[in-house]
Amino acid sequence: MRITLLGTGDTTGTPTVGCDCDTCVAARERGAERSRFSVHVENERTGESLLVDVSPDFRYQFLTRDVPLPDAALITHVHFDHLDGLGNAYRVFDDLPVFAADETDPVTDESVADAIRRKFDYLDRVTVRDRTPLEPFRACGLDLTLVPVDHPPLLCYGLAVEDPETGAKLSLSGDTSYGIPEASRAVLADPDLLLADAIVPASLCQYHPAGGKHRDDEGVPRTFGSKHMTREGALSLADELNAAETRLVHVAHFYPPEEAFEEPLAVDGERYEL
Repeated sequence: MRITLLGTGDTTGTPTVGCDCDTCVAARERGAERSRFSVHVENERTGESLLVDVSPDFRYQFLTRDVPLPDAALITHVHFDHLDGLGNAYRVFDDLPVFAADETDPVTDESVADAIRRKFDYLDRVTVRDRTPLEPFRACGLDLTLVPVDHPPLLCYGLAVEDPETGAKLSLSGDTSYGIPEASRAVLADPDLLLADAIVPASLCQYHPAGGKHRDDEGVPRTFGSKHMTREGALSLADELNAAETRLVHVAHFYPPEEAFEEPLAVDGERYEL
């Protein structure tokens, strides 16, 4: 598997439009970018590729990164920074299968799959394919398993991607707090590469109205507010999952500039061979 990180930022990306904070200035000076989240997974054996989440920055990402257009896509949840790039399917694809969870969200009274059908009902180039969380399925010659995570108030999913021929494994935490269910952790465990949500460092929890939670033995919060992991939480998760390599994604521009580009925080364009 060849993994290309097309988008490693949060909902506003880095640099953020109209922002002159020290981190956004530093990003511009470095030529570093974190556009809205999206990951390209290429199966070199079959010549097929999967796009995990379809960023609003789809057009820019595919114009600036040397990757083929996907043969299929998967959507983890219905927030716009993971979904709205599907509008780019118009005139680009003959038919794009889009996989999404079939579980009904009690808040919205519809599943992720149903939300995509409703929102993009004008796109005859998109075919939504319902899949049940924790039940493996095959796409692009790869075995995929959606796993429930914790991103209140809406349902959200992480993903395990395994090559049935080589055994290579990619795990994505999805947008989540540290409170990932044990059944999901079991599916995500032992990846060759983990992409983990790490929106801010734990030190910034003091500025969130809800603070932080899921504290470790030293009192460091592993969740920022209620929806996302801190850097420290993501690294704790990586240890618990026994990840061979970890890259931190869904990164906000709120990291102090002296920390914003340190390892293992990812930036757009990184590529990994599993």
